[in-house]
Amino acid sequence: MGIFSSLSHEQREATAILQIGTFLEYFDLMLYVHMAVLLNELFFPKTDPHTARLLSAMAFCTPFVFRPLGALIFGYIGDTVGRKATVIITTAMMALSCVAMANLPTYAQVGIAASWGITICRIVQGLSSMGEIIGAQIYLTELVKPPANYPVVCLIACSDCFGALMALAVATGVFALGLEWRVAFWAGATIALVGFVARTALRETPEFINAKQQLKQRFSKVNIDPQILQEDVIVNQKVNKKTVIAYFLTYCGSPACFYFIYVYCGEILKNSFNYSPQQIVSQNLIVALVEFLGVVCLVYLSCKIHPLKIVKTKAIIFSIIILLAPFLLSHVDAPHHILMIQSVSCLCWLNIIPATPIFFKHFPVFKRFTCASLIYALSRGLMYVITSVGLVYLTEKFNHYGLLIIFIPLIIGFWFGFLHCEQTEKAAENYLHKNSLNLATDVVQ
Repeated sequence: MGIFSSLSHEQREATAILQIGTFLEYFDLMLYVHMAVLLNELFFPKTDPHTARLLSAMAFCTPFVFRPLGALIFGYIGDTVGRKATVIITTAMMALSCVAMANLPTYAQVGIAASWGITICRIVQGLSSMGEIIGAQIYLTELVKPPANYPVVCLIACSDCFGALMALAVATGVFALGLEWRVAFWAGATIALVGFVARTALRETPEFINAKQQLKQRFSKVNIDPQILQEDVIVNQKVNKKTVIAYFLTYCGSPACFYFIYVYCGEILKNSFNYSPQQIVSQNLIVALVEFLGVVCLVYLSCKIHPLKIVKTKAIIFSIIILLAPFLLSHVDAPHHILMIQSVSCLCWLNIIPATPIFFKHFPVFKRFTCASLIYALSRGLMYVITSVGLVYLTEKFNHYGLLIIFIPLIIGFWFGFLHCEQTEKAAENYLHKNSLNLATDVVQ
């Protein structure tokens, strides 16, 4: 593609390193999620079906609940020390958590201590994954100028999806070959260490360095004018509250979509079609492959079409699908019907990919990491809890139509946030109507 050929050596190197690191991080994070049908039975006590669903939901959303704490910690590090330090620290944390999980005794061996042990490891993974994905996306947003950064940042989403895909592939292999489940986590720990070594080669982003240098120049003038730092535009640039709300609302849809596609539909396969854990993982592997290929297509399309137009089209399609989903799920009579619903949904679920850089640029540079990561974490922590726990009760009372109680407000909120971003871009005259590819050579450093 013309845009990628116009990137400098440093930009290509950073893109490759961050892709590898993101792949490794999300492989480790999603490994437990996709093996949960087996691991929850090993690390938690056996009980009645209702309580089992609640325990499964709690195990699923635990790492996401603690993400806001990770956002505060790594947001501070990212906005004060630098973007590079954040992604290196989070990779090391993920590797250590995988080593711990590979050595944990099961519930049958040590009782409730096993449940606490696995929960603590999942919390560490949640904290580290928070700084990881946002750190990589912000790094490339600041390193590469638009429109080239649209597909470049979208590549991080590709690595995210590919990591989840490989986690499912490993889980499938473990089930199919009858291997010890710990082998998967030893593999995860090994590749996380590879990501840690690779990321030490990164340099700090030019935009962050330039902003720091401007502050140093102002510091040198403090003795002449003590008021200059208090009035400095860079330090005191305010965050638009409406932008914060809009960003939050656009991010709330993604976790609910993920849970619906992989977990909720997996439960239908288990309860209605008597699928085994191995069969559920195998079907989810197909869905993950479809999702990955869909994001690859988004990378290509973002070179040709403005990202906001792509996001709008996806949101329209998903809104129609989810409104029809309760009726469709109530009338499915074969597992491949579930597969079709999962596959179509994962191609157009509610998220801002590939327009992520557009949203990031609306936050001040010295508050960008904290704002973006905290909003991202809060939206996921809140929605994973609401979705995973809420659907236990809503679907018991309203069957599949309980999905609408979750998704209709999410769709409305997403459109509010998206339209705000679109209007902001148009007001700033950043909404490109020409082919982005033709502009690449003019805007890439």
